[in-house]
Amino acid sequence: MLVGAVLALAAVRPGPTQAQDVVRVGLVMPLTGVLGPVGKQAVAGARLYMAQHGDMVAGRKVELIVRDDASVPDNAKRIAQELIVNDGVAILGGGLTPSVLALAPLANESKTATVVMVSGTSIVTERSPYFVRTSWTHAQQASVLADWAARNGSKRATIIASDWAPGREAAGVFSASFTAAGGTIVEALKVPLANPDFAPFLQRARDGNPDTLFIFVPTSQAGILAKQFVERGLDKSGIKLIGPGDIADDEDLPGMSDAMIGMITAGFYSAAHPSELNRDYVAAFRKANANVRPNFISVSAYDGMHLIYEALKVTGGKTNGDALVEAMKGMAWESPRGPMSIDPKTREVVHDIYIRRVEKVGGELYSVEQETFKAVKDPAKVANR
Repeated sequence: MLVGAVLALAAVRPGPTQAQDVVRVGLVMPLTGVLGPVGKQAVAGARLYMAQHGDMVAGRKVELIVRDDASVPDNAKRIAQELIVNDGVAILGGGLTPSVLALAPLANESKTATVVMVSGTSIVTERSPYFVRTSWTHAQQASVLADWAARNGSKRATIIASDWAPGREAAGVFSASFTAAGGTIVEALKVPLANPDFAPFLQRARDGNPDTLFIFVPTSQAGILAKQFVERGLDKSGIKLIGPGDIADDEDLPGMSDAMIGMITAGFYSAAHPSELNRDYVAAFRKANANVRPNFISVSAYDGMHLIYEALKVTGGKTNGDALVEAMKGMAWESPRGPMSIDPKTREVVHDIYIRRVEKVGGELYSVEQETFKAVKDPAKVANR
């Protein structure tokens, strides 16, 4: 039934006489449940872009339609089909990795340009030629952090990572990159994703006598792990605590304890990024969202809308999927995160990755940039070219 519906999409899409002046963009995001804050940041970023840049592009009105998939891939697939068939959506915005993967067959059959605004799993863009990413990849952050750590005195590292796809990908890339740079992985520990108790893993890590501990856990668990790290005295043991930018999420940092201070992360965006464009972005986001601080998810969706707008300008407002994707390839601009572009060969985001240290600024915790790695591409795709 799904295949039949997909094959019929071309016939039911709005023709030149149907809603010809409206370009509908459908965002399929998690808005409820544990990962609801992720989708809400993405939607807020997309809406802020439209509020700042208007809803007219190339003579056509842009309309944003938002739907909640509740983090369920089957929901995402059904919702996307309804958006395309019933609502005349011409462009999709994708969220979490499982949901985006569920959209791939639909995007392929209907030839719908889809901007990946949240997923950081490397393989996603390989599943459809209609996928273009404005978020990040876990490999970008993990490879940079491994290189930085090896150059800054780390010789022996232990990994603690949640046992799920993003954790496995980040841990694998960090391990390979750190080893290639001359370091040694003492042990890689997998932590249950649900309700983890980090204490035994931290003790086991300490027993291995590493000089560095690389962690990858959901943002909501990072503060707990950092607190237990301090409570168990690992901060006094000389072990450096490092991880990807996800664990120092800007929305959550203000509510975390001072145990986070000193943590080193590698990420592509911080609300403390020192540019006028970002200062304006943070101020506008806070004003529009009850003083909530924007995070890396919000800016990924903000840039996703920028990419859509600029591609529509190139196509003269035409929404043919092939034409839009072709217009997106190689596009470059200045984002609140810094300079970024779309790799024309892989349709992947290319952006700066920053080494940041968690510090208290004006009474709040922020990730303050220490070093910049310029124009980082997804290392897995670079290796496979």
